[in-house]
Formats: sequence, C-alpha cells, structure tokens
Amino acid sequence: MIKEKINLIKSGKLSAEENIKNFIKKIEKENPEINSVLLINPNAINQAREIDKKIKSKKAGKLAGIGFIVKSNINVEGLICNCASKTLEKYTSTYNATVIEKLLKEDAIVIGMANMDEFATGSSGETSAFGITKNPKSPLRIPGGSSSGSAASVAAEFCDFSLGSDTGGSIRNPASHCGIVGFKPSYGAVSRYGLIDLSMSLDQIGPLTNS
Repeated sequence: MIKEKINLIKSGKLSAEENIKNFIKKIEKENPEINSVLLINPNAINQAREIDKKIKSKKAGKLAGIGFIVKSNINVEGLICNCASKTLEKYTSTYNATVIEKLLKEDAIVIGMANMDEFATGSSGETSAFGITKNPKSPLRIPGGSSSGSAASVAAEFCDFSLGSDTGGSIRNPASHCGIVGFKPSYGAVSRYGLIDLSMSLDQIGPLTNS
C-alpha cells in the first residue's frame, strides 16, 4: 500500500501536501475518540510543501511525501517525547533518533507522536498518563501495547505507517490486536540511538503497517 501511495505522489496524482493534510484532517476529526495521537507535528504541512518542490525537481527521496507517526519514546527534534508520562510531559527532543534521520533523508514526513503505555511498561494501551488508547477495529477491546498508539494510528488510517519499539512483543502484540502488520527486526539490525528504551539489551525499533 505504501508503494502504491509513493507512485501516486511521484506521478503527481497526489501531492505530499494533500497526503499530509488528509491525515491531519482525519486525526483532528477522529482522534478525540481513539486517542492514539498525542501530538500533531505543527510543521508537517510546510515540510510536505517543501518535499513537493523536491519531487518536481526530481531530487526527492524514496519515501517522498509518505507520512508516519512515531511512538512517543523515539526522539524527533523539536517535538515532545514524553513516553506518555507526566514526568516528561514537556520534554522537547533536541535531536533526531537515527531511524528518524534515515526516514527524513528519504523525505518521509513525521505527522505526529503516538500514545503508548507509560515508559513502554504495559501490553494493553491502558497505562498512558494521557488516557487509554482505543482499538479502531473494536473500540470496546484493548489495542494491545506498549506501541498501542502506533498500531491504532495505522489501523485508523491516520498515517501511511508508524514506528514502535518492541522489547518482548510491544510492536507485534498491538499489531495483532489491531489487525495490522508489525515487525521486530533482529537485535542490532536497527539503531536504537534516540530510543528511550525499556530494556537496553532487548529493545528494537520497528515498523507497523497495513501490509
């Protein structure tokens, strides 16, 4: 599905700006009920406009115009990275995690930061200091965790893909609950630099997608 979206954007049938605006509009309308997104990137639309210019000049990266949401324990420069905790409620990241740097280099766009179990301690999406995350596929059931907001955001179609972190199932568990795909890479395959991890020797950052 991401491949098809990339083709639409690069062919000019859909602009990066339109893609991001559509997601933000949907988040603003539906997120108050689902509570999977804690923060929308205020610069996302302007960033999309700049990427549209790069696409026209044939200088865009492989993921140009694709929008993603980031678990709130992965640092994105200038955005709040609170681990869904009041302890870090106003902590603004001063740097990008390596995974973020690599995605931005390919012109993907951060739409916002996802809800999660506080400090990634939980498996249900119910322990966030900012309220529970609901499962878009079945609102009366848990979305799983701890990457609850990342999984629910994909299931709710708030983004093209999301990033989560997995210690012992924290990507795979909510992916299965929300009816999407989550992948934990082999340990060491993906840099953990910029991740506020639960367990240094176990955690991995990985993607959540529709397919």
